[in-house]
Amino acid sequence: MASPVDIKTAESSEQPLNREPSTKALVDHFLNPQDTSYDRNHGPIPHINSENHSIRVDGLFKNPLSLSVDQLRSEFTQHEVTCALECAGNRRHTMRTLIKEVQGLDWGDAAIMNCKWKGPRLRDVIHRAGLRVDATNPTREFHVAFASYQAKCQDEEWFEASVPLEICLEIERDAILALEVNDTPLTRNHGYPVRVVLPGIVGVRWVKWLDRIMIQDHESSNVYQQRDYKVLPPDAVDTESAKKYWHETPPMYDIPINSAIAVPADGETVTLSSSGSVEVKGYAIPQGGSGPVTRVQVSGDGGDSWVDAQLNGSDQNMKWCWVLWTANLKLAPGVQQEILSCATDAGFNSQECEHSQWNLRGVGYCGYGRARDLTVVE
Repeated sequence: MASPVDIKTAESSEQPLNREPSTKALVDHFLNPQDTSYDRNHGPIPHINSENHSIRVDGLFKNPLSLSVDQLRSEFTQHEVTCALECAGNRRHTMRTLIKEVQGLDWGDAAIMNCKWKGPRLRDVIHRAGLRVDATNPTREFHVAFASYQAKCQDEEWFEASVPLEICLEIERDAILALEVNDTPLTRNHGYPVRVVLPGIVGVRWVKWLDRIMIQDHESSNVYQQRDYKVLPPDAVDTESAKKYWHETPPMYDIPINSAIAVPADGETVTLSSSGSVEVKGYAIPQGGSGPVTRVQVSGDGGDSWVDAQLNGSDQNMKWCWVLWTANLKLAPGVQQEILSCATDAGFNSQECEHSQWNLRGVGYCGYGRARDLTVVE
């Protein structure tokens, strides 16, 4: 589907910057340049001097730390991970237009970026501080909270999010504190000088402009953890009816299996090739830690039949990446044609239905990818 190219609330230093590229531009690169990537912020973008910036590591630790950016770079082994970062509200436009209205910014299909990130492993930082708890104790659940006190947010004095401790400790999760992206320093928009990278986890937990890490025996109490980024039940239809569900609905962690069609875009006129087919392009991402994507199929008859797409642009052993795909799909000439896409990953997760569950905040949409209202000519 065609996505709104720019949905920024403002670009001034006092307001959040929220925008996305066109989906077509997005899939021109397997690794997205920072200037061809979406921006999602809940407050103004801070100006930080990396020479003076430090990360406080405290909470349930034996040896609380204060680490400078230079220490993060020089005192820890640097780890690289290539993975997709996706806003929980990606594809919200489809939910609000094809199902019913939702609350939230009108993201199209391009609130996602696939990049190579580099920095120290989170587990190495945690181990240096020394846990005061038994992380393997099955009777207690511990969380890692990440905070940025650099700017006041729209709905809270600071930004904070948390994830279960095991996500940060398991070496296979590849969680890092990123200092670089695609072999260059982070830009201010994307968290300079240091941000959290949690492969397979929704982007709201990847806290930018990080200045504090806390181990605690409860989730973050921040409004962005407790009253947003949750798939509320369908009977939460407005702000008032949602109130009773916020604290009993778990937060989103894993990104869902998903795919989107970038070419052709909604409303385009496409010309059939000599063989009667149309070239279709898009991206697909795996669910949580279940990558990689192993199959993408496309359909031009409403899902009655499917054609396998070719997966391009990545090593299929790269667990956390998106794949870019291409398919040649036979279509008959006509108007108001529609193309669908469906992805499957190594964990056998699949986009199993035309639409995913409606929810008030429009998060986690993972129905079939689609290009709508196409005019097909010979």
